[in-house]
Amino acid sequence: MQGRHEVEISRLDPRLRLAECTRPLEFSLQGQGHPIGRLSLRVRCTGTTPWALLVPAHVRLYQPVVTLVHPLQRNSLVQASDISLVEQDVSLLRQGFITETQQVIGQKLTRNLGANQILTPSHLQQAEAVRKGEHVVISAGTGSIKVKMPGEALSDGAVGQQIRVRNLRSERIIRARVTGPGQVEAGM
Repeated sequence: MQGRHEVEISRLDPRLRLAECTRPLEFSLQGQGHPIGRLSLRVRCTGTTPWALLVPAHVRLYQPVVTLVHPLQRNSLVQASDISLVEQDVSLLRQGFITETQQVIGQKLTRNLGANQILTPSHLQQAEAVRKGEHVVISAGTGSIKVKMPGEALSDGAVGQQIRVRNLRSERIIRARVTGPGQVEAGM
């Protein structure tokens, strides 16, 4: 993983009496997954008097994560001026974290958050590109033939979501996928 690592080896039992190794020591991690947090390190000597030992260690990984600069209310849209990247020990972040500012700009907060709060995926949801009652352009077609007509959104929707839309010409209610602000696409 990218970032700055800190490794803290736990103190060995002073009663241990190990022979000096005549070859370079071999190190390996015990267990699976990302080598961060608490783990065991296997130290092995393959010299003339071989021995092996499990050594407890704590590995910290510091990465820049997206953090709020000031408090924001639920349903606020996150702007570039609301966030900064702050180096944190991600081995302690059990709820997840975000490392790219572009992943959060334009997203909507799911709850009130304070200053210096680390943003997690659960704090964000995609902002609506279409609002209920808003006039939209309905696109439909296959291949090179595209038809556009006016419509009215019957619910809020984010890009990629399907919503109900009233075709203002035919008054029919259809399901369409939101493709952008004020834009929906109906299947044929």
